[in-house]
Amino acid sequence: MEPLTTAYPLKYSVPKARVFVVFLSMFFCTAVLCLLQLRFFKPKTKDFYSFEIKDSRGRIISLEKYRGKATLVVNVASYCQHTDKNYIALQDLHREFGPSHFTVLAFPCNQFGESEPGSSLEIEAFAKGNYGVTFPVFHKIKILGSEAEPAFKFLIDSSKKEPRWNFWKYLVSPEGKVVKFWRPEEPMESIKPEVASLIRQIIMKKREDL
Repeated sequence: MEPLTTAYPLKYSVPKARVFVVFLSMFFCTAVLCLLQLRFFKPKTKDFYSFEIKDSRGRIISLEKYRGKATLVVNVASYCQHTDKNYIALQDLHREFGPSHFTVLAFPCNQFGESEPGSSLEIEAFAKGNYGVTFPVFHKIKILGSEAEPAFKFLIDSSKKEPRWNFWKYLVSPEGKVVKFWRPEEPMESIKPEVASLIRQIIMKKREDL
């Protein structure tokens, strides 16, 4: 007679195989779910118009209302060597090209030479009373440091250009992307052609969509 052989190794190998199959299935399912999440649930990329800010009265508003327009974003100040020239030029630009396809957006800031010491309401009244501005003047913000306004920080990060003084200007496309920037001493004549070109693109696109 042949000696009997034990089946113990086979007995214990079956559960191990099942565990391995279950583990492999779980790993595969997890990988598929991760791929689906990346494919269909990508986090929305931020653009300038996706931010919320405060108006001069401290009320939270969405910049989404300006999507579809070209905007010139400026850090303004009331008591600066560039104040008169820039406020006059900015209002002229806004009057010429706005408000249907373009607007100036003014953000007061006191971080450059402490040249914007007043409250947000005082700043707005100063701009309207002295220069007749019809474009929005928002709540006073910080541009530099850890307390920087996120919307303005987006402009800086996108352009890789941080303001060094008052009246830096960022031209933003209808999609909320930074197109170009200018320093305060650069003449408005160098800005107008860029604004006009962007507005022409907006008008042409609207005509194509009709």
